Amino acid sequence: MIRWRYGTVTGVRGGWRGCTELEVDVEAREGEDAFSCRGLAYDELVGAPEVGDRVLLNCNAIAKGLGTGGYALVIAVPDRLPADVDAPGHIVKARYTPMQAMRLAVDEDDSPHRAAVEACEDLGGMPVVVADLHSALAPVLAGIHATAPGARVAYVMTDGGSLPAWFSRQLDQLSDRLCTTVTAGQCFGGDLEATNVHNALIAARVVGGADIAIVAQGPGNLGTGTVWGFSGTAAGEAVNAASVLGGRPVASLRISEGDARERHRGISHHSMTAYAKVALAPADVPVPDELPAELEGKIRRQLAELPERHRQIGVDCSGLVEAMEALPVKLSTMGRGLDRDRVYFVAAAAAGRHAAQIAKRRDQ
Repeated sequence: MIRWRYGTVTGVRGGWRGCTELEVDVEAREGEDAFSCRGLAYDELVGAPEVGDRVLLNCNAIAKGLGTGGYALVIAVPDRLPADVDAPGHIVKARYTPMQAMRLAVDEDDSPHRAAVEACEDLGGMPVVVADLHSALAPVLAGIHATAPGARVAYVMTDGGSLPAWFSRQLDQLSDRLCTTVTAGQCFGGDLEATNVHNALIAARVVGGADIAIVAQGPGNLGTGTVWGFSGTAAGEAVNAASVLGGRPVASLRISEGDARERHRGISHHSMTAYAKVALAPADVPVPDELPAELEGKIRRQLAELPERHRQIGVDCSGLVEAMEALPVKLSTMGRGLDRDRVYFVAAAAAGRHAAQIAKRRDQ
């Protein structure tokens, strides 16, 4: 199940918050040649490897040619183990895997935030933008700040993709535009930890002081091409969580003009399943006023299939492309940028704009 390999660090490519990116020479095994590749170490788990260190690697992603996670992941630096850290916290993330990590969650007894989280009865109408893919985070954030520049935005990362928040280079680059990141469920490494999406949203509000929350999985979603077999069903569950907590769910549509797979052209079947079948609570569904002409008819027909409980709201998208182009990150979804899948990013930014408009009205 794991392709175990030993390697030697030949170079340190750099890194970002929580991660060290490496060049690694991987030792040969019987029937296999030695090779070189990129490696990734999570500093809090294994320490920061240095040139010359022998490392134990998980090479599954290399063998399978994964795009998002195409690294040999460092499991240990056997000859230079990091020092023990006597940190508070009893919540185990990635439970009963070899890399299970102990974290301090906002909702456990030792947390200084426990009382505030427990006392919170609802979100007071806070807009909660729910998106399928991690790549929506940047455009949603651009749409919010293009409309309400001073809005305090929290990111709630769910565990359908990457478990370590550190894996997201984009999240590191956007951190100064977020008031906090809360890692929920089995994922970890955020500014705050929570046991589930419900308490993550509460923490975003009462600990992070957020005006708006964005909920999306980490990088590397899972999809099988079947109606129910994808990690983005959690988007519908997040709509339900936001609603039951007294928030205002905003369902960001995953729309594509550049995806070659028919099930994702127009409105992705991920959005249709998550919002039409999983989300039992009503949500606002922002619809951008800018739709590709060749797909507009299909998109309108798909919108007509959404349940009447949802509120479809047209959004003026003027200025949103410029706001996204001004971001400090490269926009990319499934390897496609703004030039190859404009409507994907515009639809996400439209959801951000609508949430910002709600937040502004609440403050008046």
